[in-house]
Amino acid sequence: MNPGIVYATLAYMVWGMFPLYFKQVADVPALEVVMHRTVWSLLFVMLVLLVLKRWAWIGQVARQPKVLGAFALSALLLSSNWLIYVWAVQNQHVLDASLGYFILPLVNVTLAYAFLGERPRRGQWMAVGLAALGVLWLTIQTGRLPWVALALALTFGFYGLLRKVAVLGALEGLTLETMMLAPFAAAYLAYGVWHGDSVLLQGDARAIGWLAIAGPLTAIPLLLFAAGARRIPMTTLGILQYVSPSILFMLSVMVFKEPLQVPRLIGFALIWGALVVYSLEGLFNNRRLKLARVATAS
Repeated sequence: MNPGIVYATLAYMVWGMFPLYFKQVADVPALEVVMHRTVWSLLFVMLVLLVLKRWAWIGQVARQPKVLGAFALSALLLSSNWLIYVWAVQNQHVLDASLGYFILPLVNVTLAYAFLGERPRRGQWMAVGLAALGVLWLTIQTGRLPWVALALALTFGFYGLLRKVAVLGALEGLTLETMMLAPFAAAYLAYGVWHGDSVLLQGDARAIGWLAIAGPLTAIPLLLFAAGARRIPMTTLGILQYVSPSILFMLSVMVFKEPLQVPRLIGFALIWGALVVYSLEGLFNNRRLKLARVATAS
């Protein structure tokens, strides 16, 4: 099996179970959770770099403004995605989060077409159109765009696109992103301590311990995802991504007891139908190519 598939699948499984972790820090404001994630993630990846003795890339990247600019953008996308996700979990919108990550594979198809020159086949465009119909249905039923879902899909879709073409490896790239975010995170946390309303002052050892765990819990799946993204096509990433929203959907309905009305279920069904079309089209196309190669070889 392609190791990229293994890396990406493990990353999506961990992300799917993230709400169980964020419920442990539900009393901490979402922005403060994100700031802690940034600082603890940086400490974790720097420890890994120290063990591996991989520091030479920092001097090289420092002399490449375009690379720094690209990673500044990916860091912004990453932190935005973190903030929206944590807010969604803390405010009983896990179902919306699952919808966003169900949409993500089809966002990846569109981004690959727009920026990487990949040409989606007719069946893939049908899937994208069916998903768009599902989003339109949900918008009409609720009277507003499903902004949480769309924001999560777009921020992580563009983040995945940038990491796909990044010049740095998974570990180095994540380190650079968290290094860029860390000054803002540290300033925010210092401000909270100064004003006496930080969890570092008011929280107990359990709360601080859960926040510290955010370092490895955040860094490890991101490293797995980045390593997987560099080894397999974005369309394959899209198929594997079903793992995460499926777990999210089950958690939202079975564990967190979020309401799932029939009109909303119809919108989900349209998007699930799009994913079925997308997956079947990919299977049939792979089979056709395999038969063509066999015929050519014979």
